[in-house]
Amino acid sequence: MIELGKMQTLEVKRSTSVGVFLNTKDSRREDKDVLLPKKEVPKGTKVGDEIEVFIYRDFKDRMIATTKKPKVTLGNVGLLKVVDITKIGAFLDWGLEKDLFLPFKEQTMKLEKGREYLIGLYIDKSDRLCGTMKIKDFLESDSPYKEDDWVKGTIYSINDEFGAFVAVDNKYEGLIPKRELIGVYTPGEVVDLRVINVKEDGKLDLSLRDKLYIEIEVDAETILNKAEENGGVLYLNDDSSPKTIRKELNMSKAAFKRALGRLLKERKIEFIENGIKLK
Repeated sequence: MIELGKMQTLEVKRSTSVGVFLNTKDSRREDKDVLLPKKEVPKGTKVGDEIEVFIYRDFKDRMIATTKKPKVTLGNVGLLKVVDITKIGAFLDWGLEKDLFLPFKEQTMKLEKGREYLIGLYIDKSDRLCGTMKIKDFLESDSPYKEDDWVKGTIYSINDEFGAFVAVDNKYEGLIPKRELIGVYTPGEVVDLRVINVKEDGKLDLSLRDKLYIEIEVDAETILNKAEENGGVLYLNDDSSPKTIRKELNMSKAAFKRALGRLLKERKIEFIENGIKLK
């Protein structure tokens, strides 16, 4: 059976002036073959040969084969760029001649032309391939990762209450909890993350930060560098507001206090009125 939206190996059943017609090896005579256009037929191809192709629908809504591998296949997700936005939906570059349609009802946020978003591929009620930004059900929870592993993930949704939802390797489900979401991020960004917990259901809790002792060293260095830039002083201390600390150093107040403790213990700073001074 020829499967829409998937890469599959098909057999050349007949050759014509417009290309070769393909079908499965065990197909019957009454089964409808699919065309691989002449410009994509490998040189020297003959009847009986097998070719790996992707099946989709052309501009006339006919099933057609291509030797090109798209950026996303059925049931999977991938980062796709928006090439056009219309009243009924958006069109995405997925590596084929015909752009992929993303219906308006399948969008989870306002899109920007030229930006990339994480998109899943599904077949709609009209038997057409379409994109969706609602990818949670596409992601798996049986990743091979364990605590403290570093992974690469794509942020696909941000929730003010829970944090940032992430597709690890564009395949596994993960979450950066709100407490770990430091800095400003947007859906579509690819980030390096540390696994801080593997839940019983296999889902991953993730952090943008290294282990605490490494983080303290990095934060302490940030404070020293900032003080040096300001002539050896920094007008921040334990009484400074979290907002001010975040604005000046891009770190939480808790992280700032831990790093200050390290620097005081190492006698690298001393407190002055409303701030600190390098020794």
